[in-house]
Amino acid sequence: MTILIAGCGYLGRAAAARLQRDGHRVIGLTRSPASAEVLAAEGLEARAGDIADPAWVASLPAAGAVVHCAASGRGGGAAQYRQVYVEGVRHFLQAQPQALFVFTSSSSVYAQIDGSWVTEESPAVPDRETGRLLREAEDLALGAGGTVLRLAGIYGPGRSVLLGNFLRGEAQIDVRSEPPATPDGRWINQIHRDDAAAAIVWAVAAGVPGVFNVADHTPMTQRTVYTELARRFRKPLPPAGPPALDRKRGWTHKRVSSRKLTAAGWCPQYPSWFDALDHDPLLVPSVLAQNFHDL
Repeated sequence: MTILIAGCGYLGRAAAARLQRDGHRVIGLTRSPASAEVLAAEGLEARAGDIADPAWVASLPAAGAVVHCAASGRGGGAAQYRQVYVEGVRHFLQAQPQALFVFTSSSSVYAQIDGSWVTEESPAVPDRETGRLLREAEDLALGAGGTVLRLAGIYGPGRSVLLGNFLRGEAQIDVRSEPPATPDGRWINQIHRDDAAAAIVWAVAAGVPGVFNVADHTPMTQRTVYTELARRFRKPLPPAGPPALDRKRGWTHKRVSSRKLTAAGWCPQYPSWFDALDHDPLLVPSVLAQNFHDL
């Protein structure tokens, strides 16, 4: 089967490699010609173009499946979100109506701040325009019988916001005094890149429409995370302080359940973040190598 992967970056490349191993023809789509050259050098068929351009999307080969995991880029505002997510999804659905469609969204669409568990049946009513645009893109995909994967925070080799912030001394435990109070900081929900890629492979193979949360099995409070990191790295516990409520996708405090996806056959290799720290041989060394040679 021919599979188009729109946004062949950190997650898309990992999914592409798995799908290629399964015998599919995978075409990685990226905006930058330089990135397309890198993908080609890695053995992946690649095309460079803008998914916000309907003519370019219409020029792509017919596919059995389309995976949209393009990112807006750091600092991307609402206009960029609309182009990448809403218009990008719309253009693929129009150009490839025969294809199975998989859209990687974000668990940030759940705006809960009460520490509750959220499932696919929970209200997903973001309080930021960026989150509302993700929901609009989700609705387009679902309306076409597609699969929506709501991903928790992605980490993996070379990428861990939690570990990086801790080692740089930039971490904070977000303590709210007003109800609902968060004496131990907010809940952290994460997913290893390889487990997210496995969820994409599952979605392509299963072809099951609907929404699925993609998170590991172990949400943890910030205090739990940083207490263990302080022990492991022999550094002080980060300070507590008021949360930054102006985050791009909003400040939330909830636990994301992935039981629906697990029941459907997906099983994470790393059920918790600390499992990955212990058993992914590339994770900690790659993050340390980025900025922390003296540790």
